[in-house]
Amino acid sequence: QVQVVESGGDLVQPGGSLRLSCAASGFTFSTYAMSWYRQAPGKERELVAQISSGGSTYYADSVEGRFTISRDNAKSTLYLQMNSLKPEDTAVYYCTVKLRTTRYWGQGTQVTVSS
Repeated sequence: QVQVVESGGDLVQPGGSLRLSCAASGFTFSTYAMSWYRQAPGKERELVAQISSGGSTYYADSVEGRFTISRDNAKSTLYLQMNSLKPEDTAVYYCTVKLRTTRYWGQGTQVTVSS
């Protein structure tokens, strides 16, 4: 079955960095676009970054220039490198993939940016 499992969330000070990972299984990882979403308390889930099967990337304006999405097809793993973190980046971060008409989500990983 399709599974995506996030890891790497932590408590970090403003200005710090984190790298999130998402291990995928149950589908041909290299042929699908992958995305990172986040949901802060009291807010709707929002798209953070996306990477196509060919490596093209998209970033939300709020993270452009600070976050980098990447993928390792040999390891079926998606990454999100987050630099210059701000308190407003605090959220649960989710890895997701859409196969045909179904979108699959991981359980999420908590990122807290606070001094």
